[in-house]
Amino acid sequence: MGAALVGWFEKNKRTMAWRDDPSPYHVWVSEIMLQQTRVETVHSYYARFMKAFPTLQSLADAGEEVLLKQWEGLGYYSRARNLQKAAKTVVSEYGGVVPDSFEKLVKLPGIGSYTAGAILSIAFHKPFPVADGNVLRVLSRVLGRTDDVRDEKTKERFEKELKAYLDRVALDPGEFNQGLMELGALVCIPNGRPKCTECPWNALCEAKRRGLEEALPVISPKAEKKVEEKTVLLLYEGEKLLVEKRSGRDVLNGLYGFPSAEGELSQNRLSEAVSGGTVKKLPDQRHVFTHKVWNMHCYEVKVENFGAVSGRVFGLLYGTEGTPASYRLVGKKELEEEIALPAAFRKWPLFGSET
Repeated sequence: MGAALVGWFEKNKRTMAWRDDPSPYHVWVSEIMLQQTRVETVHSYYARFMKAFPTLQSLADAGEEVLLKQWEGLGYYSRARNLQKAAKTVVSEYGGVVPDSFEKLVKLPGIGSYTAGAILSIAFHKPFPVADGNVLRVLSRVLGRTDDVRDEKTKERFEKELKAYLDRVALDPGEFNQGLMELGALVCIPNGRPKCTECPWNALCEAKRRGLEEALPVISPKAEKKVEEKTVLLLYEGEKLLVEKRSGRDVLNGLYGFPSAEGELSQNRLSEAVSGGTVKKLPDQRHVFTHKVWNMHCYEVKVENFGAVSGRVFGLLYGTEGTPASYRLVGKKELEEEIALPAAFRKWPLFGSET
């Protein structure tokens, strides 16, 4: 069973930069990037990130804004912060060498059982399992399981069974695990009929035997996302655009973005706050996060002297919270080269750009 999967993987695996040199550092970074992100998207970001931080030490030493700029576009910025926190710990506690112990790895920020299993099996060839969505789907179908794959207990059960299997078979655990993940990505696909004729486990599959290929895995429905209304300002003083470092107000805490308010503010109220400036309504936009959705109502605001209207603008946006802790006026080059701007704020043309 395992040999057939490994053989299939060797013939059908996709080319990925991190597979060319599966060092612990490379595997670790790639797995963090691949969380919540498609493989096709990760390729270019991985290459850029590795050019900027070729070693674990260089990642540990990087300034936060430099780090976040390299992560820009991938989203879920807590992944980058945790990656760096963990790198600092590896440098300080393990001499810069990624530990080959499951217990030590899962204590590092941002590393759970899945990422630890990937590092240990692929980089160190140790018999530890991985159980991402692809793996859970493949195993549910092959074994004919009806357990809810969103239930953490289901994942734990599969991990335990996979660990027992890898402990007793003479297979490279990294090749086996990657084969499972690749099978789920290319053949035993979600949201449609799997390509059973291409599967090395075709003859063993309980779901196929029982005609349940599209009924499995069992997945409980996701909780409905909370919808929030936001007003966003693209506020210009000449050739400078106002950005602020967001505090504890929302999911983008600690990142730069544009000034924004809860709810939808009227154009008249904004015009009053920037008396003498101009206010232009831009198209509404929508951004989907993991657990919430922002409906964003945007205005382009142009003023001659932001200092003269800052109190009224911030008072209108934030009320008694007053002025944000950190804000600045930046030019186009500075924004492009230094500021990591989350995708939620890259919905509109900036500095007169058409794209």
